[in-house]
Amino acid sequence: MKAFRLLLLLAATVLLGACGFHLRNSQDLPFKTLYIALPESSDLRATLARNIRAGSATEVVSEDTQADAILTVTGDLPRKVILSLNASGRVREFQLIRTFSFRVHDKQGRDLMVPAKIEIRRDITYTDDLVLSKEAEETLLWRDMQTDMVQQVLRRLATAKAKPIDPDQQ
Repeated sequence: MKAFRLLLLLAATVLLGACGFHLRNSQDLPFKTLYIALPESSDLRATLARNIRAGSATEVVSEDTQADAILTVTGDLPRKVILSLNASGRVREFQLIRTFSFRVHDKQGRDLMVPAKIEIRRDITYTDDLVLSKEAEETLLWRDMQTDMVQQVLRRLATAKAKPIDPDQQ
């Protein structure tokens, strides 16, 4: 019986490998060095740099003159919008929206990818009875949105070209 289970486990492993299944791995970025044009003290910069270092061979440098590519944030707008009200006119539901736009270019200012915009939305219910817990939930949602945004930025960075893109081909 034990040999049968082992054989079954081995067969499942071989079938998974044969179908092309593999865990999501690091993003290979097409440049060796990257400068992130955000203040050193920025939480977003630290998160981006940590994920780039952990998931690729690209080095995050501290000066734009040392970089093959420069990531410039052109917009980062967090918003909180009322979605619905209850019968007494109090807020029942919010939507958290973060719109993030950026471009990646070389030292001469030539784009290495088309400027990108990411918009992430999360809905959150609200009640006056649970103010503290709803504030904590909102904080967690903002953090989750940032994590999601960083992963999307990394996937888009992986599509950048090592050479400047031709504006006529966009």
